[in-house]
Amino acid sequence: MSTSDGGPDNGDSGTLVLAATPIGDVRDASQRLAEEISTADVVAAEDTRRLRRLCDGLGVVPAGTVLSYHEHNEASRTPELLARLREGARVVVVTDAGMPSVSDPGYRLVDAAVREGVRVTCVPGPSAVLMALAVSGLPVDRFCFEGFLPRRAGERARVLGALAGERRTIVLFEAPHRIAASLADMAAAFGDDRPAAVCRELTKTWEEVRRGPLAELAVWAADGVRGEITVVVSGATAGASSLEEVLPGIQARVAGGERLKDVCADVSAATGLSKKALYDAVTAARRGGS
Repeated sequence: MSTSDGGPDNGDSGTLVLAATPIGDVRDASQRLAEEISTADVVAAEDTRRLRRLCDGLGVVPAGTVLSYHEHNEASRTPELLARLREGARVVVVTDAGMPSVSDPGYRLVDAAVREGVRVTCVPGPSAVLMALAVSGLPVDRFCFEGFLPRRAGERARVLGALAGERRTIVLFEAPHRIAASLADMAAAFGDDRPAAVCRELTKTWEEVRRGPLAELAVWAADGVRGEITVVVSGATAGASSLEEVLPGIQARVAGGERLKDVCADVSAATGLSKKALYDAVTAARRGGS
C-alpha cells in the first residue's frame, strides 16, 4: 500500500515536523524553525537544556508541551507522541544539532507515523554531512553516508574492509576519542594514500578542515582532536579491482575476525577477481611480512 504526504493534512491526524537545528552557529537557524518551536503543540527535544539555549538564541518561548526524546527513552516515548499525533497535535522533533533521525533520535517516530498515515514533513536546515562534503575538496557527485563506525576495533575493521571497494565518496561521523584509531583503521583498510578530510567544529569558532592522505591524518590525530567531527573519504578509484588495491580491505576484514575464504568469495563476487588469486595474494603478503 502506498502513502502520500502531499496534502495539507491526512484525515483528522496531526503533523509530525522534523526540524533541523544549527550544527554550531545559532545564526544558521531559519525563521521557520523559530515559528515551529514557538507554535507547536508538542516539542520533543533530544536535550531540553539545549533546546532552552536554542530558544534563548532565537528569542522564542515554546507555547506547547516540551518533552525529552532521546536514545534512552525513544522506544517508550514514541507511543505517547504517536497518540498526540492521532489526536491532531502538531509535534516538532528537534535534536542537539542537524536533522532528526539522521544518526539522531527520530526515525522510530517517523516509521510509526508513516504506518499510521500521519503526515510527516520537515524544516530543512544545516547539515554536517553536506557541509563537510562541500568543503572537503573531494568528489561530491556521488556519496554515501555511513554514520558512526562501530566502537569495537574488530567490528570496525570488518565494516571498513567491506567499504574498501566503495566508489562513492564516503562520509562518516566519529567521536574525538576514537578518531585517531578510526583513521588508522581506514588507512589499513583503504590504503595509506587514500585522500580524506577531517572536518571538526563546523560553523563554530574553532572550525578546522584538515585534508590529506589517511595515514598522514592518522598521525596528526594521534596528538588528540577535539570537537564534533565529520570525516570525508575519497571513494575507491576506477582501477580498484586490482589485487593490490583490494588487498588492504581483505586483510582488514580478516583481522576483524572474518574467515579469509569467505572474504575472498565476497570480494571476488564484487570485483570479478579470481577467488584463488585473492587468497594467494593474502597468503603471499603474510609470508612476506606485508
